[in-house]
Amino acid sequence: MMKEQLEWWRTATIYQIYPKSFCDSGDKGTGDIKGIISKLDYLKQLGVDAIWLTPVYQSPMIDNGYDISDYYAINPQFGTMADFDELLAQAHQKGIKVVMDIVVNHTSTEHAWFQSALGDKHSPYRDYYIWKDPVDGAEPTNWQSKFGGNAWEMDEATGQYFLHLFAKEQADLNWENPKVRQEVKDVISFWAEKGVDGFRLDVINLISKQQDFPNDDIGDGRRFYTDGPRVHEYLQEISEAVFQKYGSVTVGEMSSTTLEHCQQYSANDSKELSMVFNFHHLKVDYPNGEKWTKAPFDFHQLKSIFNHWQTGLNGNGWGALFWCNHDQPRVVSRLGDDQNYRVESAKMLGASVHMMQGTPYIFQGEEIGMTNPGYTSIEQYRDVESTNMYDIMVNEQGVSEQDMLAILAQKSRDNSRTPMQWDTSEYAGFSKAAPWLEVAANYPEVNAESAVADENSVFHFYRRMISLRKEVDVITTGDYTDMMPEHDRIFCFKRESEHQILLCVNNYYGESVECHLPVELNVESGECVLSNYLASEGKGQTATISLKPYETRTILINKS
Repeated sequence: MMKEQLEWWRTATIYQIYPKSFCDSGDKGTGDIKGIISKLDYLKQLGVDAIWLTPVYQSPMIDNGYDISDYYAINPQFGTMADFDELLAQAHQKGIKVVMDIVVNHTSTEHAWFQSALGDKHSPYRDYYIWKDPVDGAEPTNWQSKFGGNAWEMDEATGQYFLHLFAKEQADLNWENPKVRQEVKDVISFWAEKGVDGFRLDVINLISKQQDFPNDDIGDGRRFYTDGPRVHEYLQEISEAVFQKYGSVTVGEMSSTTLEHCQQYSANDSKELSMVFNFHHLKVDYPNGEKWTKAPFDFHQLKSIFNHWQTGLNGNGWGALFWCNHDQPRVVSRLGDDQNYRVESAKMLGASVHMMQGTPYIFQGEEIGMTNPGYTSIEQYRDVESTNMYDIMVNEQGVSEQDMLAILAQKSRDNSRTPMQWDTSEYAGFSKAAPWLEVAANYPEVNAESAVADENSVFHFYRRMISLRKEVDVITTGDYTDMMPEHDRIFCFKRESEHQILLCVNNYYGESVECHLPVELNVESGECVLSNYLASEGKGQTATISLKPYETRTILINKS
């Protein structure tokens, strides 16, 4: 336990910034590093321990920066290296650490390595990527890109295909080549030397591919590259050479992973990563695994998934807790009620993950209850995944335009990428010019300035959750038990340590419901330390509670 107490990130809360949509210091219509610097006092007031920046490296921005063309340069759209150094200095001065996103499964096809490899089988960089000959005059395998279509792209000059698990402009690196692994170590060391405190590793569990590259007769190919044969070996190599040397906190984004692998990725011996992101709980509105359909969420499945990961990682590893990020719709629109109970459901959803074990991540705007924008035209979307799927489903599969727009309004990644809503001025105070993506129309009511001024806002509720995590040990150390796995409306879990019990009781629906807590828990001796209905707070709790719509209560009981 002593070691765990030394690791700041176990009681920390991390704030994710999507720089393009956070704050524009001028009139470009896109956010920048100077804009982030201007909001550090706001983040300090919120109380977060660290900020995580999605990629700000040189990039053609095909996938909003996740296609890096130069790992050692800042994208001029975001500013200069001097701006980044200033951000680092000012954040550290305010006691805020900085975590950078790093993408090492693939590079942009505009990267100098790929440009050298393209059209030249003898290039020293050819083996930095994965090339295969055609099979029967077609693609080497039937693997599918996660953005739609086959995952292989032809290089006409050499007659070979290269692998891209994402957009065709994102060529997968060949981690079998030790030179590639050395380049990765060099890149990460460069930023760690600057004083960057940690790294979020994009789709890091896809770096090792099964080397016989078979066709997938039952799926899209992911079983041959997800948590691949050498992935743990590779991560241990990078960790020993770089992460452990610099004391970097690391969080791995794990695509379609398993608990067993994540126990190993985030094991307490720190041989690989500090913690893991997994996304299983964010597929509960994907009926039969199908993302591109408009559907309600499966509440029982949600609770079951949380239980699986909370109990499975407890003592064995460490997880990242989150609802929202740049790839996910806004949770208050997704699982809450963004019309009638926006504030209540935003708070309840926040509490129901922040009171679990792990490190919570807040995505910009989540702390003020920002919603999906409700776009009504395909012209309003910018995300390559969304426009690709629209084209495939409307033009090839015959889905009606109206139905597809309804699906995108629920599932598109652009739902979370709309500009941060700072105040009531034009463009929500994000920029002096029309932004790259339209601001949600509700910004006059939903904005940071109003939220900071209102004691009962989502913002101040998040502040309390962040400080509670530092004050109440059981939130970090306690075991997890789902108290009502079969209940149709209530998500109630218990966290228990040697000296404390914490109950987090949540009504996930818009009607009142009665909740009966076990008498042996001695709830009457406890205190409600957090609720979204003020009248519910304090001592005098009872074992039978009438929960209001979307009500949350966190009850702390000290064992005698």
